Amino acid sequence: MAPVKPKKLRILERLLRFLAVLILKKYNPRIIGITGSVGKTSAKDAVYTVLAARFRVRKNEKNYNNEIGLPLTIIGVEGGESSLWKWAGVFAKAAGVIIFPVEYPEVLVLEMGADRPGDIKYLTSFIKCELAIITDISGSHLEFFGSIDKVAEEKWTLVESLGENGTAIVNIDNARIAKLRSLKKHEKINFLTFGFSDMADIRADDIFYNYTGEGNGEEKEIKGIGFKLSWKGTNLPVRLNGVLARHGVYAALSGVGVGLAFKFNLVEIAGALENFSMSPGRLNLIPGVRGSMLIDDTYNSSPVSAEAALEVLKNIKAERRIAVLGDMLELGTDTEAGHRAVARKFLEIKKGNIFFAVGPRMKFAAEELQKYNISPEQLFVFDDPMSAGKKLKEIIQKGDLVLVKGSQGMRMEKVVEEVMEQPEKAVAYLCRQNKTWREKPWRAV
Repeated sequence: MAPVKPKKLRILERLLRFLAVLILKKYNPRIIGITGSVGKTSAKDAVYTVLAARFRVRKNEKNYNNEIGLPLTIIGVEGGESSLWKWAGVFAKAAGVIIFPVEYPEVLVLEMGADRPGDIKYLTSFIKCELAIITDISGSHLEFFGSIDKVAEEKWTLVESLGENGTAIVNIDNARIAKLRSLKKHEKINFLTFGFSDMADIRADDIFYNYTGEGNGEEKEIKGIGFKLSWKGTNLPVRLNGVLARHGVYAALSGVGVGLAFKFNLVEIAGALENFSMSPGRLNLIPGVRGSMLIDDTYNSSPVSAEAALEVLKNIKAERRIAVLGDMLELGTDTEAGHRAVARKFLEIKKGNIFFAVGPRMKFAAEELQKYNISPEQLFVFDDPMSAGKKLKEIIQKGDLVLVKGSQGMRMEKVVEEVMEQPEKAVAYLCRQNKTWREKPWRAV
């Protein structure tokens, strides 16, 4: 059973909802709702990137995807946290938007979270979407749902909230979404499906790595991934500069779906997506010092995601590959096995590459590599990310491709900041860059 919310929080929710309703009624923006177990944020960013080519667009930032955050996004202001004065400023801003004419966004792109049954129904009771996107359905947030089928029903509420001639854009590769699409009959809703499957209306295949200098005699340098986009018999290549994650393609496909619903042509959509980037710290490409390239995957880590990132590192052409991996936290009894497995994955990369082990747990990985007679010139061990960053800066050279990854508590973004070409842009490019986090000293975890 879900805990009862405090009375003050319930009052705050009602006030914010009331203000949001007045603003939406006054400005009547077009609204796109996005939900799913994973991939909501990247889909939101892709949709925003496509629509921003023509419209004034606003998307929710941070974790503003709930009963408090979405009204704040509609108002266009950050929350007041625990300060009464800040909340007074929020209400004053809302009053100004309601009373005075402002240049309000033409389109709102809103990620909608659902931690408990009824969350989506509540949000759509006052936020009327004309487009709904469902990215994925999996076993996240099971605590209050009890089963994945209940999670699926909750997510599908967004589709059922659409009015006549609304458009649902859904990931047909997900088995539960495909099942709901076939079982639920929505005669007055337009459906667009996306994915890698032959069943998808908007289909991606032939994923490739995109390099600069290809075919003209120049040195090759990784630029991002690309894929062949298929829509109603038309095919064209789409290039995602700075994106390396396969799930970034799913996000791009949701952006294609929205572009088509808004009557963009495919060439225009593909051009806009060249500017799409994943959220900071999620397999993003960043130029490094001395002509190197960095794969910034510092948002978090686990054995599964670390091995997936190493697979990306393995498959990209580079003069030399360097893996800088920090501890993976909260693995419990799997701590040693998980770190040793990551080391074995690194060994799949050709000889001559370098491994940085950062943190006490990653020393298990170092021990595993030593069992396979890795040379001392290829293995470095550090207690903290600052020391690792300084050493990396010493040895990094032109043509290097560097993967940096670790759990949040390891603060591996500090390594990236040390060796990125333009550290003055750290706040824009890296994760955990708010003032509180930047001023918080690193501590062993």
